Amino acid sequence: MRVVSTHSTPLRASLSLDMTDEQNANRYAQMRVAARVRERALFPSQRIPSELELQARWFAGDFGKQFITTNGDKIDIVQFGIWNREAGPDFSDAAIRLNGSEPIRGNIEFDLTDRNWEAHGHATNPAFENTVLHVFVHASDRTFFARTRSNREVPQVHVDPNALPETFSANLPLARPGRCQAPLKDLPAERMRSVLEAAAQFRLQRKAARIRNKIDNHGCDEALFQELAAALGYKENKLPFTLLAQRLPLKLLRQQSTDCEALVFGIAGFLQAPDLDVYERSTRKYVRQLWDNWWPQRDGLQRLILPAKLWRLSGTRPLNHPQRRVAALATLAHNWPAFQRSSGKRSSSVASDFFQALDHPFWNSHYTLTAETSPKEMALIGESRITEILANVLFPFWLAEDADPSTPFRTSLWPEYAKLPARLSNRRLETAAMRLFGNDPRRPQFLRTVAHQQGLLQIYEDFCMQDNSDCAQCPFPEQMRKWQ
Repeated sequence: MRVVSTHSTPLRASLSLDMTDEQNANRYAQMRVAARVRERALFPSQRIPSELELQARWFAGDFGKQFITTNGDKIDIVQFGIWNREAGPDFSDAAIRLNGSEPIRGNIEFDLTDRNWEAHGHATNPAFENTVLHVFVHASDRTFFARTRSNREVPQVHVDPNALPETFSANLPLARPGRCQAPLKDLPAERMRSVLEAAAQFRLQRKAARIRNKIDNHGCDEALFQELAAALGYKENKLPFTLLAQRLPLKLLRQQSTDCEALVFGIAGFLQAPDLDVYERSTRKYVRQLWDNWWPQRDGLQRLILPAKLWRLSGTRPLNHPQRRVAALATLAHNWPAFQRSSGKRSSSVASDFFQALDHPFWNSHYTLTAETSPKEMALIGESRITEILANVLFPFWLAEDADPSTPFRTSLWPEYAKLPARLSNRRLETAAMRLFGNDPRRPQFLRTVAHQQGLLQIYEDFCMQDNSDCAQCPFPEQMRKWQ
């Protein structure tokens, strides 16, 4: 499996923000072509190391970087990757060399025993399909092979904890600073902000181009509705929300406004139990109304109902439960004319006021269909999600509208976009910040706005994620020395 880097070409000029912004974005595009981390300190070493400690010591490089597989092949670790704290292999975005080959990019799984590959279901789990190395501590009595769902054999390495040095750093980070932190820490803050803004402008143009294609295929309203649905789904449930918006087009929901909410909950698969006894007393009236509107149409729409396995219901904050977000999507469809008026003003404050004003008599005080009434009223869409919608949906959509030849060019959107405050972080963003800035004390100031965060993510994807040399051959540090 050889990884080939792919790079997009600069976007057409019709997607420009204004002349200066376009030049900055194009500069970043030319540079691009030319060229987890919130975790507590691990507990100190014990007499018998745990799997977590052994993984940490693997990540630290204590086991070394050169190995011989159980089949006698030579393995060189080019980069250990990023410590994955979600479902799937333990380390993602790693790179290895097999018998001196070109770097092979993929994931690394670290288990206590070789048989855990089968015992934990990795052989049938599609999340492990791109695993390039299986590391284990204890070997079974008989020969065992690790294979993926497609029956590809995964090289295996047997490591020995007895060969480890006794000392162990309990404050090992889950991502390492990259080689670029040295030149970046000497750059004036203004120049660093210029780089981040150029990358953010490039990223905004790319999003606008994607939405422009969706507008061409589905029209403005349907394209915007689908984008908003995906944004309400967050990362965990983006797919089922996208399917909801595709299977229940906005036009249909607007035509059946009385049944709109019941249709959305029904197609989502959240109205499968007609027995009201499973619901709290305070919920039954609301569920009865949904069920009565859904039942007459259920048989005709049966094939469109989403399978339950698509939804990720655990691991999300109660306020972000998919059922609350489905209610928000239905409420948004019901209030579409008002949303169109607010969106038409192309103002982040006006759009934010619209979303903050959305409410629902049931969902203002419930987390799920089966939850008891909450004593505290809750926003249907919170401030952090509104900011994400502005950054990833509305501003790109407004820019995509400007790309339409039938739409007059309007005032640059960049100044208002650049003012959006960052309200959330995530593991990917923190990993990118660690790779580029390390412990630079200026690091927090480079993450204060949505634009700077978006620029950082673009740089991380274009350079860190495309690099198979553990920074050694990445062109970004040299490009930064040339950036004026």
